[in-house]
Amino acid sequence: MDLSPVTDALAVKSFDKIADICDNLMLQVASEGISFQEDWPYAIHLLGYFFVDDCDSARFLWKTIPTGVKESKPEVAAAWRIGQKLWTRDYAGVYEAVRGFDWSQEAKDMVAAFSDVYTKRMFQLLLSAYSTITIRDLALFLGMTEDDATTYVVENGWTVDAASQMATVKKQAIKREQKVDSSKLQRLTEYVFHLEH
Repeated sequence: MDLSPVTDALAVKSFDKIADICDNLMLQVASEGISFQEDWPYAIHLLGYFFVDDCDSARFLWKTIPTGVKESKPEVAAAWRIGQKLWTRDYAGVYEAVRGFDWSQEAKDMVAAFSDVYTKRMFQLLLSAYSTITIRDLALFLGMTEDDATTYVVENGWTVDAASQMATVKKQAIKREQKVDSSKLQRLTEYVFHLEH
């Protein structure tokens, strides 16, 4: 079984392509009748789904993993703990699951990249859902210490009131450009002209 496309994608840090590469390889290997369950990089496959925010596919993959593999490979179980936290929307728990395992060298970079992507997703969620938020809650959502979370949001333009321990969200300006096609404007002009005469 040739897993070089997976290792190549990991080497160049194309983590967003890992899930698709693994899916295609799994289909190819299964169609050839090769037994792959014991040697398959399930942890990397699961992490690939989490990286692209596809928890549904990760759940289905988890259900297909043989029980023996789940029990004998702690990294697979650790990757699934991240999935469980994502599924239940335990935002702080995701960071705990990421930090709570000593990842293999091949998974370490991917887990770190996932953690960064997840922090950015959480920041966007906070940006759209809150106008003010406590520093404590902010730290939980971003998986940081309160000081690091404060620094992170201040760098992104938010204001922090140290006395009340609240951060005020800086909403992004919504840019609305109205694009009028010249042919539509011409038709409208002709229509108005026709109505007036």
